[in-house]
Amino acid sequence: MSETPQSFATHTRWHPPFHFFLMPVLLFNFLWSVLQLYRYPGWNNGEHVLLAVALIIMGFLTRINPLKAQDRLIRLEEQLRFQRVLSADQAKRASNLPVGQIVALRFAPDEELSGLVQQVLDGKLTTSKEIKQAIKNWRGDYFRV
Repeated sequence: MSETPQSFATHTRWHPPFHFFLMPVLLFNFLWSVLQLYRYPGWNNGEHVLLAVALIIMGFLTRINPLKAQDRLIRLEEQLRFQRVLSADQAKRASNLPVGQIVALRFAPDEELSGLVQQVLDGKLTTSKEIKQAIKNWRGDYFRV
């Protein structure tokens, strides 16, 4: 977890063992298995393709499931921050935003939060990317999965 300042351009989290080792190896294994099934059709090579697909799915699940759990925690943290920083009405409305929008708002500092939430509630900012790009003073998240 590097402590270099984050911004919209630099906040993407790459996990080298996953992105640059595990997934390429699993993809290569799948392609090799398909090639072997094409060259030598049979139940044995068909089983290898099926296992390669299962491994790719398992690889994605090992990345996606922790991210979903993290999003739930971020949603809870942000709802608490909404109650602390926003007016009662705005906090209530903001708590009902889709998780993706709430997760994007975590990068906004307290001073900008009210204005950004209002723009999201008014429909001026709809996607996570738009919300993140509208943030002027980025609040880094250094504890991500």
